[in-house]
Amino acid sequence: MFSTLIGMPCCVFLFINGTMLFTLRSKLVFRETSRYILLYNLLFADTAQLAFSQLLYIFATCRIMLTYPVCGVLCMFTTLTNDISPLTLVVMSLERYVAVCYPLRHATIATIRNTAVAIIVVWAISLLNVFTRILLLLNFPFKDLESLQMTDVCSDIQMLLDPITDHYDKAYTYCLFVSATVAIISSYIGVMIAARSASADKASAHKARKTLLLHLVQLGLSLFSTMHISIVQSLSTIMQRLAIVRIKSVFYVFIYILPRCLTSLIYGLRDQTIRPILLYHLCCRLTLSCPSRG
Repeated sequence: MFSTLIGMPCCVFLFINGTMLFTLRSKLVFRETSRYILLYNLLFADTAQLAFSQLLYIFATCRIMLTYPVCGVLCMFTTLTNDISPLTLVVMSLERYVAVCYPLRHATIATIRNTAVAIIVVWAISLLNVFTRILLLLNFPFKDLESLQMTDVCSDIQMLLDPITDHYDKAYTYCLFVSATVAIISSYIGVMIAARSASADKASAHKARKTLLLHLVQLGLSLFSTMHISIVQSLSTIMQRLAIVRIKSVFYVFIYILPRCLTSLIYGLRDQTIRPILLYHLCCRLTLSCPSRG
């Protein structure tokens, strides 16, 4: 029953995210505007991460033991989608910085082509990290094992088979999030400085500052979801297994599920162009009181 209660909100948010993805492809303005294209990439990564995490959670709840190759593939997909989110947040922050600080050049910088190149770079960096982890795993002496069948449930922790992989994972994570934090904070400071200019659009700058703060909150939640592995490992040495399982379940809800749903809730309800269309699709095309815009 406990596992069912945890799984139900995940299914609900998967539906909301799926509806948001459909909404972002339903209008031409969403497909040809840089920030909406980046939002689609962020939401796609969050939805995929949510789906893979739920799949691993079901395997863990049902005590389904996978083989190392199958678990490795699932964990690599999880790692890939988890890396894309902070990198996309950085690109979105830079796009907002350009929109406020260089409004006359924004249209020539934030083109569809440049946005596509930025997304390709984001995916390339994430894939490079995945390939590096695969190479490190291939160095592990699997032939010395009696069987490739895992003795515990599949998780990221179980795939840290040697100290080198663990050290690399921590170094990459710290480097990624420090760089992303510096980029977002720098963009926020740049927007604040631009807002003090007499020629700046005060309303646009204020909205951009709020958006960058939301990016920073999302980045913090994403960082916490990555670092919770170390927290669980520390608690496992002083607590019983049943307590650890329950703590992991709580972490799963508040660290994995909720942050992956913030993208739809925050951007879907804040954006005046997306909100009426999103509500229209969520309510199964019922007549809404709010008029449609855009």
